[in-house]
Amino acid sequence: QVQVVESGGGLVQAGGSLRLSCAASGRTFSRYSMGWFRQAPGKDREFVAAITWSGGSTRYADSLKGRFTISRDNAPNTVYLQMNSLKPEDTGVYYCAAGSYSQYAWEYAYWGQGTQVTVSS
Repeated sequence: QVQVVESGGGLVQAGGSLRLSCAASGRTFSRYSMGWFRQAPGKDREFVAAITWSGGSTRYADSLKGRFTISRDNAPNTVYLQMNSLKPEDTGVYYCAAGSYSQYAWEYAYWGQGTQVTVSS
């Protein structure tokens, strides 16, 4: 069983940066690949980025490559999402998920409650 809790969201102006954190509990955290998703108002949840259990491989939504960076530190069980050059269209609730390296949300077993990111123009 893995529990995940996101933090670091907030209000930022366009062009600014935020770093989201995902703290995970559970002894087997280091064995789980992890992902970030986001959901804008009125839209479906979409894939943002994923990282393998070792941190050796990462993948990103094509539209976000170059602006977002996913990383992890297995001690202390944390995954990060560095977001740069933010745009108003990046606004939404950002979710951390554990259990897969997939771009598909249904392949993840554990989800956090989400953290709100709002980018003002």
